[in-house]
Amino acid sequence: MPQVRFLPKEVEVECKSGTNLMELAADAGIELKAVCGGAGSCGKCQVIVNEGEVEILDQGNLSPDKLNQGYVLACKTEVATDVTIEIPPESRLSKHQVFIDEKAEEEDKLLTEEELELQGKFEISPIYTRMSLELEEPSLVSNAGDLERLYTELNRNRGSLPALRTPLPVLKDLAGHLRENDWQTQVSVTRVTEDYGEIVELNPIDDQQADYGIAVDIGTTTVVLELVDLEQGKVVATEGAYNRQANFGDDIIGRINFAKEKDGGLDRLHQAIIKTINELIDQAVESAGIAQDDIKTAVFAGNTTMVHLFLGIDPNNIRIDPYIPTVNFVPPLRAQELGINIKDNGWLHCLPGVSSFVGGDITSGTLATNISEQEKITLFIDIGTNGELVLGNQDWLMTCSCSAGPAFEGGGITHGMRAMAGAIEFFEIDAESYQVKYSTVNDAPPIGICGSGLINLLAILEETGIIGRSGQFDMDLDTDRLRETDYDKEFVLVWAEEAGIDEDIVISENDIKNLLRSKGAIYAGIRMMLQNMSLQEEFIEQVFIAGGFGHYINLEDALKIGLLPDLPLDRFTFVGNTSLKGARMSLLSEEKFEEVQEIANKMTYLELSAESQSQDFMDEFVAAQFIPHTDLSLFPSVTG
Repeated sequence: MPQVRFLPKEVEVECKSGTNLMELAADAGIELKAVCGGAGSCGKCQVIVNEGEVEILDQGNLSPDKLNQGYVLACKTEVATDVTIEIPPESRLSKHQVFIDEKAEEEDKLLTEEELELQGKFEISPIYTRMSLELEEPSLVSNAGDLERLYTELNRNRGSLPALRTPLPVLKDLAGHLRENDWQTQVSVTRVTEDYGEIVELNPIDDQQADYGIAVDIGTTTVVLELVDLEQGKVVATEGAYNRQANFGDDIIGRINFAKEKDGGLDRLHQAIIKTINELIDQAVESAGIAQDDIKTAVFAGNTTMVHLFLGIDPNNIRIDPYIPTVNFVPPLRAQELGINIKDNGWLHCLPGVSSFVGGDITSGTLATNISEQEKITLFIDIGTNGELVLGNQDWLMTCSCSAGPAFEGGGITHGMRAMAGAIEFFEIDAESYQVKYSTVNDAPPIGICGSGLINLLAILEETGIIGRSGQFDMDLDTDRLRETDYDKEFVLVWAEEAGIDEDIVISENDIKNLLRSKGAIYAGIRMMLQNMSLQEEFIEQVFIAGGFGHYINLEDALKIGLLPDLPLDRFTFVGNTSLKGARMSLLSEEKFEEVQEIANKMTYLELSAESQSQDFMDEFVAAQFIPHTDLSLFPSVTG
């Protein structure tokens, strides 16, 4: 059995000959960048073989110079003998910058007035609740059965609870419990679906045990969890971490490929997200000083692929025409069915999706921003690998997904990366000397550029004349930072001697084209929804920008490059992690639990690849691949 030693962490593991190096690293807790999910096309999982022998299945796009230095692609390399592997800084998937709203970081956080105003005030009526009841003692005259007697009393107190079911374990305990407690009881009832609820457990009337639930946003990049006191309606702990699935692919297509093409790939991805969630639960219960069994129910929100992988369902059909998921409306599940570490018989709820590329994170965000209850025409934007969009108000809702690609998340960009330590997030470039200043996440030595930094950089490059509106470099500029290679043209942002990696950090002309395609796809999607509703940009009365990535975007830069419609800045609002907020609302309110189902049913999905839409979308997409756009009249404040 070969021994594999990973540097610089000094981790040693034993494996069989022929073990894939990327998968072995993941099992050993060594996180590597894997944008393409092990297809060998992105070149991000480069490692150095210092000692020993490996079998190289594919050299990918590694240069001859790197091959001579011992570089290999971990995803296309298998262990042959004892081997020492060095992970260079640019290949390490270090801790992500997990965005958690500042207000959500405070313990014992009640919903703020601002949140309530945005979301629409709602009464706290959790989907899991306790009721203190006193039953009429039976007699020869009043001889109804114990369960019927309990139901009668519940009907007087249950309010909006639906029809109830009683599991056999509760039924077995019922007679003894009522008589031992003089016909007084605390009944715990949970909403299971829109149509029925369940009597979960019976406790003595003086039982002081608190009940908790969790709301979870299963993001492609990060996972965030809130532990909620259901009776008081407050958040008592908030935890976040990167999604462990990132070891097997940066975006959803990469992960679908991994699930389909790798033996045991689906189970690996499924176990990775279960492990991520359970680790967050462990942290939350320790922070709050409670037991896992005190968590009685859970609500999850995530895109359609993330939900399929969470459930262990093959997501392959999501990427194949006609793009049909196995399920949009997920039936409720017991915690033990998935191995989620809350009370075993606790119910798990996944918020409903609309299509393969518009999932529960978007219906949750629509709920959280109260769009379906407002008169104002609202544009809701969640920018990621797919730009998911919602347009509408209380009368109608349209949604679509634009395949923006992974550029804004660092994929397909020479030195692109996630928002981790060392990622450049802000630039300044002198318009005469072309000297570059920058700031990085955690003020660490620069090793790459994150999404918000790329948007900022694109705006500055055009503003300083380094690139034209089509994204091409002006090679006549007098600066040694502009240079031509055998494959491309590039601008040096950070010289190797001041970088945290052993090479210059650059932006290439091909990188810029990828960024223009990404921003063009999102803007084209917005235009298509407007056209289908016979509306112009100025009819949009408010724009909500969701998610961690949206939080870090400089709004003026986004308008300058034509990523967002040219509207007054006061119409834009950063709304944070609305996927998590909607999950929490569904946990705390039966009304909102039902409303999110209605939102999913109400939404009209616009399939941009359908024959009736594809040519118009392509026209809009091509026109949007300029800064800010081919049609400058659409951006008067930028060009005027």
